[in-house]
Amino acid sequence: MRISSKGRYGIAAMICVAQLGRNGDFVTVISISEKLGISKIYLEQVFSLLKRSKLVNSVKGSQGGYHLAKSSERITAYDILQAVELSLFEKTERSVSAQAEGIEKSISSLVWDKLDESICEVLKNTTLRDLVFEAERNPDDDSYMYYI
Repeated sequence: MRISSKGRYGIAAMICVAQLGRNGDFVTVISISEKLGISKIYLEQVFSLLKRSKLVNSVKGSQGGYHLAKSSERITAYDILQAVELSLFEKTERSVSAQAEGIEKSISSLVWDKLDESICEVLKNTTLRDLVFEAERNPDDDSYMYYI
């Protein structure tokens, strides 16, 4: 499965908002951009879609930024991808011509429909809280602390 950069950045950015905004602080696009190494302009497009889907709230101004509109337990990877990956959840196109309707139905019912269901199940069962927890289990740098 191939998720666009918008989808990948959307999930990564939401993890940052959840981590950096734990105390109710608003998280700026600049701070997320610096942490992830992603263009600020591109992230603003992603946040526009996240805001439209009511996953984040925003405040303008020097103390402004974004914070989660709901708790991280109530936001799923499915919610995030559905907000930013506009074509990801479209039905698969026909594989063969209308002359082979039986083959088309068998491919759809045994492959495409089951694949769609499996993907949606995984995405719906993965919460933003799960993603934050996993991100914190994997520190950003590979350095080790040595005590003498």
